[in-house]
Amino acid sequence: MEKEMKRKILLIIGAIVLALVIVAGGFWYLSTQPLYKPGMVREMGAVLTPPNQPTGSEKWLVESNIEINHFAAGEGRNVLVIHGGPGMPFLEPVSGLEPLTNEYRFHYYDQRGCGESTRPIDRFESTSMYQNMMELDRTLGLGAQIADIERIRQILGDDKLILVGHSWGGFLASLYAAEFPEHVEALILVSPANTLVMPQPEADSDLFASVRARLPEDQLAEYDAFIKDYFDFNKLFTRTDADLVAMDEEFGKYYVQVVDVESTPMPKQGKPGGWMTWGMYVSMGQRHDYRPALKNVTAPVLVIHGANDLQSEAASRQYVEAFPNAEFAIIEHTGHFSFEQQPEQFASILEEFLASHKQE
Repeated sequence: MEKEMKRKILLIIGAIVLALVIVAGGFWYLSTQPLYKPGMVREMGAVLTPPNQPTGSEKWLVESNIEINHFAAGEGRNVLVIHGGPGMPFLEPVSGLEPLTNEYRFHYYDQRGCGESTRPIDRFESTSMYQNMMELDRTLGLGAQIADIERIRQILGDDKLILVGHSWGGFLASLYAAEFPEHVEALILVSPANTLVMPQPEADSDLFASVRARLPEDQLAEYDAFIKDYFDFNKLFTRTDADLVAMDEEFGKYYVQVVDVESTPMPKQGKPGGWMTWGMYVSMGQRHDYRPALKNVTAPVLVIHGANDLQSEAASRQYVEAFPNAEFAIIEHTGHFSFEQQPEQFASILEEFLASHKQE
């Protein structure tokens, strides 16, 4: 009887351990898989219709509880500018678009969860990692951001959008085009983020690794400790939005340190995303390939790459190869912010591209 009881206890303990392993493995597997898949936003249907815009409001209302901060520069055909980061909005118009403001009206906006737009999540009360991941993706993930672009299109009253996406914004603009190709007139991608495919094909293409490679030796231990803490998924849902904003700002200090600011002027940027940044990471997961979704986009695409960018030319060319109607331009003596470093050349390239594909 005693042996039988011990056997049952061991079986129960084994079952509990196995269940814990399966759950842990399930969360690890979930974190590797993309929660966003192209086509998901299009299927949202009526939810994509924005609410009536409040009279006199300086912000766009994209959902009943989400306000989008924005400003515009120029007169003429609307162009939507999608900032990078994730979660690094522009505070003022970029220099490379200023020469085109006689013909185009450039609309800049803070993506939900960053800048002065609504930050719908401060902290998570639930201890369920699965539940928190689902809420984060639903509220601040790729699908939510792409849906906002479609709502903004409707608010602007345009059947088709001209999109200028920088860095992460280029990635977002590409996914929007994959969802709504009939609503895209032209796509300009400036140093688009190397996130079309994960894991990234090039071993040295990771931004965090690229920054580390350029730091002085005596800072590496400090940086490694920061990165370990930054990507500690077990701590993620114990943090607040302010905690994550502070961490994004700290990484920004390392980034600026390895970039020659004098020869690489950067635009003034607003308050970083906190949970918004992690919403993007969780949404795309660690393993995906979004390139096939871009094959249905027939609109003309221009990809601009700064010759001195931390991101490789091969990474930017992935977008050229993925779109069926894409052109590529390299601007010498520039990095990630070519519109600030060589604004006249940047404007000339854009003007020629838009003129050659202008729709009457």
